Amino acid sequence: MPPHSKPTTHLILRVLALVAIAVLVFLIIYPHVRTNQQPETQPAEAQQPSPVKPAETQSSDTLTLLVVGDMQFDRYIRKMSERHGAAQPFSCVASLLQSVDMVVGNLEGPITEYPSVSVGTVMGSPNNYRFTFPTTTAALLKEHNVDIVNIGNNHIGDFGAEGVASTKQYLTESGVAYFGGQAGDGTVHRVSEGDIQLSFVNYNQFGGDAPEDVARVIARERAAGQTVLVYTHWGEEYVAPTERVRVIAQSFVDAGAAIVIGSHPHVVQESAMVGDIPVYYSLGNFIFDQYWDDEVSTGLGLLLTVTPDGISVAEQLFTMHLDGRTCAEG
Repeated sequence: MPPHSKPTTHLILRVLALVAIAVLVFLIIYPHVRTNQQPETQPAEAQQPSPVKPAETQSSDTLTLLVVGDMQFDRYIRKMSERHGAAQPFSCVASLLQSVDMVVGNLEGPITEYPSVSVGTVMGSPNNYRFTFPTTTAALLKEHNVDIVNIGNNHIGDFGAEGVASTKQYLTESGVAYFGGQAGDGTVHRVSEGDIQLSFVNYNQFGGDAPEDVARVIARERAAGQTVLVYTHWGEEYVAPTERVRVIAQSFVDAGAAIVIGSHPHVVQESAMVGDIPVYYSLGNFIFDQYWDDEVSTGLGLLLTVTPDGISVAEQLFTMHLDGRTCAEG
């Protein structure tokens, strides 16, 4: 054996001993390290999906409406529609109209096959205030979410009983509901949405049923569990609410109206709380060709949120432009 064999053997044994000690330490410590280490990911079967927030959808027991004032599709509005397209009056507010469940307004005249007698007339002449709307008007209303119209006003009879019947036919064929009318011919329109039961009742000062008769209709609808929206055509043009109108409004509130909304004066009039019931004496114009000052070219719309508990109201102003468009302010 070479002289250096024995020291070499001792060195090898010492290295082997150190390795053995290292292995032993590793076996003792490693399980402890593993049990305290947090896994980077959980096993697939242990992972729980994150809770998904359900999409926020409108309750079936909530109904949103935009209620607007007078709509007239003859005279200068007809000319602008023929020049720019039938949808011109609504082109600036189309998206707003589609953002609610339905739009309600006053149809200020009949829909007939007769040609216009007001286009090109001089203000103040007899035919300047005699309206007939194109036969496409009902479909145009429906296309822009105007689902309900009041026909109890001073122009619905401009082309006689034939014009009234024609209007109802075109509206029905296009799926547009109507309420109101002339004396003895007024109708109530009812909407049912979940627990919401809504009635539209009209008072027409110009040839409609007497206020006392309308109040009885309101009371009947209220007794049947309906929320009653009263849409009136009343008052004097371009001035503040008359005392007579205020008295009638009080009687409608006393009969059970949830809200009273007026049209006809062509200007926005004051609103008031009669008890705890909102009364808007006039919304002014919505689609109309009156431009001589801001009072007639500005209209008010009411954004109503109806629930089984009642009606909340937000206001929206509109401006009528010389090209025949109506646009929302703000």
